[in-house]
Formats: sequence, structure tokens, C-alpha cells
Amino acid sequence: MGEIGAFHAGGRFGKVVPVRLRPGTDVMQGLKQVCEANGIAQGAVLAGIGSLRKMTFQVLIPKSETTLGAGYTEPQTVPGPVEIVSLQGVVFQSEEGETLLHVHGTFSDQYGKVYAGHVVAGGNPVLATLDGLVAEVTDVKLIRRLEPEVGFGLFTPERA
Repeated sequence: MGEIGAFHAGGRFGKVVPVRLRPGTDVMQGLKQVCEANGIAQGAVLAGIGSLRKMTFQVLIPKSETTLGAGYTEPQTVPGPVEIVSLQGVVFQSEEGETLLHVHGTFSDQYGKVYAGHVVAGGNPVLATLDGLVAEVTDVKLIRRLEPEVGFGLFTPERA
């Protein structure tokens, strides 16, 4: 078994922002705009429920050509209406200071078939509403840093 390791930094919750995204708003773009409007540079998408006109997501699959032997699929789309059963994620910054979100969710189609995965920006327009909670995390920096072991940038908590 490999060595156990973790990046971590103690912080605390700051403000909590209840949010309702309106019909037609893309989930990822809407949540990013809410974070930026409320000064949330690092935090969490604590919860989200609602409905979508269509759902676009990615899932992890084996990919022998990658460093890890796994990677995301091309975006997959499920026609609506789609129910958002749950949504959660992290809010952090690029090294250049851009607000980034990494959000996963669980969804069901009109037949009750359940889907889950990585939410793709620009492909998830709200049908009626997205009701959610976004929370700020203070006293830490949450940055996307290049992780040499995996070959791409990952969420990295650091002491402020």
C-alpha cells in the first residue's frame, strides 16, 4: 500500500450565501458569478437542488495513456427535463487569481434513471430553479497548483 498523504490547512466558515439561479442560467457560470459578487474566493458549494433543461457531465474512466491510467470522458449530455438531486463542490483560485469551481452532482432523468459526475461549465441551463448554499472559507488559500505526480493542476489548500 502507498504512503498516505494530504494537503490541508485549517480555516473557518465565513459568510454563507443562499442562492437561487433563474431559468436559463448555466449552473457553473451562475455559481461563479454569485461567488465573485459576494467576494468568495475560496469556499464550498454546500448544496444544490433544482431542475435543468439538459444536463452535461463527465465521468472518470480508464485511460491507459494518462499518468494515472484514468481520465474524464468527453462531455455527455442528457436531454431534459433533469432533476438535480444533489450538488456539491469547492471554490478556489487559479495561480493567476481566477475564480474556479469544481462541482459534482447527482441527477435523475424523466424516467428516474440516475446519473452522477463532474458538472461541465456551459452545458447545464436551469429549467425552473437551482436552490443552493455557497459558503466562504476564511484563513486559508485554496489554489489550483500543478501536481507533478498526476500531471495537472489540482485543488491545494494552504495556510493564508
